[in-house]
Amino acid sequence: MSNSSETDAPADGGHHELEIFAPVLPPARFVELPDRGTVMVRDFGAGPDAPTIVLLHGWTATADLNWFRCYGALGERYRVIAFDHRGHGTGLRSKKPFRLEDCADDAVDIAAALGVDRFIPIGYSMGGPIAQLVWRRHPDNVIGLVLCATAPYFAGRREKRLGMVGLTGLAAVARVTPEQTKTWLVEQLYLQRRTAKWEPWAMRETADHDWRAVLEAGKAIGKFSSTDWLGEVDVPESSVLTMRDQVVPLRRQVKLFEQIADSEAFRVDGMHDAVVANADRFAPTLIRAVDSVLRRA
Repeated sequence: MSNSSETDAPADGGHHELEIFAPVLPPARFVELPDRGTVMVRDFGAGPDAPTIVLLHGWTATADLNWFRCYGALGERYRVIAFDHRGHGTGLRSKKPFRLEDCADDAVDIAAALGVDRFIPIGYSMGGPIAQLVWRRHPDNVIGLVLCATAPYFAGRREKRLGMVGLTGLAAVARVTPEQTKTWLVEQLYLQRRTAKWEPWAMRETADHDWRAVLEAGKAIGKFSSTDWLGEVDVPESSVLTMRDQVVPLRRQVKLFEQIADSEAFRVDGMHDAVVANADRFAPTLIRAVDSVLRRA
């Protein structure tokens, strides 16, 4: 992917420069979902006979922030559909509480609006539970699953679970949260997915978040567990394991892999931000994981 940059000259006529890098992104279109609203969707890539993948991003990110360094490689082989989840970036806005199940339904309905009946959901972090729920709620639409840096549950010990549920209180006041608090949240929740080079662009990307919904998403992640039904998954699955993940422990990623009968593991030497920070390793590994699902399907 090529980059564009902006240079700001200082008012005092000095010689230092501030470069703001932003990636060149694939084209976008708008999709209308009846009774829900309009969603901006990136729909690009290989020809009409190519397999379709739907990219599902992580918490506090956007589709572009999560996947921008993989778009090019994926688009050479597959038809790629990517969009922001509810409350994130340009995603749908709703007065209803955030539910991962609604995000799963959105993915299927967006694909249907684009003429796609069957696809491979690729979920990263929070996108993992959404992808799992796409299979559970719409099994006929799923060719297979690719689950990256994710798990069957996220809050284990009681104190961690209470910490995630505690986000409900923050969500209740998010509409009147001071701007500096929003900035702090971006730094705390999104830090793992960015680098200094992309920081100004990342801040712009998250400026449109509905923080009430984003914080409610944190609560939903904390309550999620697929351990009771994950073993019923009857499509091929590939697990992309981030081996030094400091957010989703490797042992939980392995538990997900072990619970699905037709599963294959693909390892990336990286932390939770490997999809961006180690894209040179992550993107080809992700392609191998997708191709593995297609072969087994």
